[in-house]
Amino acid sequence: MVLNTQVALITGGNRGIGLAIAKKMQSDGYQVVITHRTGIGTEGFESIIMDVRDSESVNSGIAEVEKRYGHIDVLVANAGVTKDGLVMRMSDEDFHSVMDTNLMGAFRVARACTRGMMKRKSGRLIFIGSVVGMLGSAGQVNYAATKSGLIGMARSFARELGSRGICANVVAPGFVATEMTEVLDEERKAEIIKAVPLGRFCSPEEIAGVVAFLASPEAAYISGAVIPVDGGLGMGH
Repeated sequence: MVLNTQVALITGGNRGIGLAIAKKMQSDGYQVVITHRTGIGTEGFESIIMDVRDSESVNSGIAEVEKRYGHIDVLVANAGVTKDGLVMRMSDEDFHSVMDTNLMGAFRVARACTRGMMKRKSGRLIFIGSVVGMLGSAGQVNYAATKSGLIGMARSFARELGSRGICANVVAPGFVATEMTEVLDEERKAEIIKAVPLGRFCSPEEIAGVVAFLASPEAAYISGAVIPVDGGLGMGH
């Protein structure tokens, strides 16, 4: 059991934004543990199998991390999925499945982590949201609803658990250069870039830097905040 190192648990930390966060947190000296649903973990990182859609899987996964390292200091709730489609064609299952992973999944993991954090009277809950949670997005009613829900949930955690030394915040990325955006055609990429005041996509590393700041001692008095990392796309919201 390792007791002297800050421990960060990152859901969905095996690629894209989650992997960038894992690398940044590890370089900052954290013991990083990432979750994955199936298969093997990511080379260079401790990992556990966890399905955020299942409370038993979440609870056993958190118990395993606490058994290995004694505690969890930082949770980064990053796991998420999309099932885009126009409203008239979106099934109940398409809506529910995205809700179950993105919002309920974040709740299940945060609930399980806060038990130990409350005992230690210290902890950071960092939820990865999206600019669409504030702006909305055509064809993403389900996804936007989950990301909007994260804001209310994080702020409720902040109010309920603040007296126990636990901070809860949301990082809201805009368009990020990942595998998901790489498949867009050049015309669509140009449209997106035109809408962003800074005129470019965000890098996963820029998201990771903000997450690392919120986990740091310098951010000890920040709670209930939504930090946009969107190049100015959502300003005013």
